[in-house]
Amino acid sequence: MKTTLDFPVSRTTNSKLASVDFSNLVFGKTISDHMFVADYKNGEWTDLRIEPYAPLQLSPANATLHYGQSIFEGMKAYKNSNGEVIVFRGDANWKRLNESAQRMCMPQLPEEIFMEGLTQLLDLDRAWVPTAKGASLYVRPFMFATDDYIGVKPSETYKFMIFTCPVGNYYSKPVSVKVETTFTRATEGGTGAAKTAGNYAASLYPALQAQKSGYDQLLWTDGKSHSKIEESGTMNVMFKIDGKIITAPTNTGTILKGITRDSVIQLAKDWNEPLEERFLTVKELESALIEGSLEEAFGTGTAATIAHIERININGKDYILPQKSVDAFSLRVLSELDGIKYGEIDDTHNWVIKI
Repeated sequence: MKTTLDFPVSRTTNSKLASVDFSNLVFGKTISDHMFVADYKNGEWTDLRIEPYAPLQLSPANATLHYGQSIFEGMKAYKNSNGEVIVFRGDANWKRLNESAQRMCMPQLPEEIFMEGLTQLLDLDRAWVPTAKGASLYVRPFMFATDDYIGVKPSETYKFMIFTCPVGNYYSKPVSVKVETTFTRATEGGTGAAKTAGNYAASLYPALQAQKSGYDQLLWTDGKSHSKIEESGTMNVMFKIDGKIITAPTNTGTILKGITRDSVIQLAKDWNEPLEERFLTVKELESALIEGSLEEAFGTGTAATIAHIERININGKDYILPQKSVDAFSLRVLSELDGIKYGEIDDTHNWVIKI
């Protein structure tokens, strides 16, 4: 891929690649050799560079540590049968990063910096992209405040970075979820639509309580009435009831605009699958489980891709979902997305970039 930005690249002299067991990857534990860095000061992005992955040196007065101005993205790179590195929908991640930045009073990041930093980093560390089916290189772009100042106001300086890590599947088996009707992930007017660190920090305690009870994730409900399903902890969620796919809308400001979610919706439209972007109530979900009209439920997300849900707990009662048929929508859409990401089928929507 042609590059248009020229910035310094400092290669590591002590690569960790040879020590990695690519057959036994734990999600998020193994970090690749290099990282991309850019600094924002005096109203502009400057000092772009790629350097060896290393710890950061921060002041105890760093604004992010105290006031939480931090946003991030999650994306994946893959290798096709020709050894080419493929990135899935990187432009969508750049757009969402800037939407989060606007909500968090952070500067906009030019597309050229995001895409050139990403592609040059992946080109340098292409040997880190796994080749096994189901494995990928997880990519973490993020931005945080760097002012050394104790005072509640937006920072004037920021750092944008990208690092990567080879990963296997986020979920190795179908997941169990619990409908949460006490704690709240997001409310209208809040930061629920931004991919900001504070949202995840607030979700940790209720998610931990659910995990202690044997559930992988929560199904969050709306903060006003706790009567409508919104999303899960690491993914958007979709339900197929009486042949129709139902997923929560993203226009309330309480739900993350998932890129995998958007991709699944587009494929459903391509295939003329009945689909409604509306809130499914907890009562509707429970009735569908009791009556047997819930055909399948699954999560969509970059880390999870398509995560099949096998058990749902509502008000203390477990419901087991039926076995999926071989032509289930979630299986078909997972196969289609994998085919596009690994370069095995045509990319009719121009979702992938080859490096």
